[in-house]
Amino acid sequence: MYFTDRGIEELVERRGEEEVSLLWLGERLREFVDLNPEFETPVERLATWLARLDDEEDD
Repeated sequence: MYFTDRGIEELVERRGEEEVSLLWLGERLREFVDLNPEFETPVERLATWLARLDDEEDD
């Protein structure tokens, strides 16, 4: 188990039944980066990865 799994598990446990929009998620990510600028690169990578999840891979 990775250290980050604990945070993910807590998120699912506390808010797993909620439905949120991607707009809401984007706003929370921006808010998080504003408060924690040292995490700008990982948050940007996560957001880009999520945005491209359904893109077809070129093999």
